[in-house]
Amino acid sequence: MYEIRFVNSKIQKRIDECIRLRGDVEDKLKRLSINPFKEIGAHPLRGRLKGKWSCWLGSNIRMIYSINVEKKLIIVQLVGNHKIY
Repeated sequence: MYEIRFVNSKIQKRIDECIRLRGDVEDKLKRLSINPFKEIGAHPLRGRLKGKWSCWLGSNIRMIYSINVEKKLIIVQLVGNHKIY
């Protein structure tokens, strides 16, 4: 399993708010930690965000993250609506 970390406390607060508003977000994060490459609509980004991944946490909630395979880490960098990328 991969450990999920956040680049700063602001991102952590956004995730906590999403969990509070939508009960299924916590389950989606658990599924993502099992396989960050295929779960919950995960897909690699292109262009200026190449090397990062994106997935959906809800109808209009997107999360951008990077994956460190060696350390088994998912590093969440942005959370917001689809306009974040």
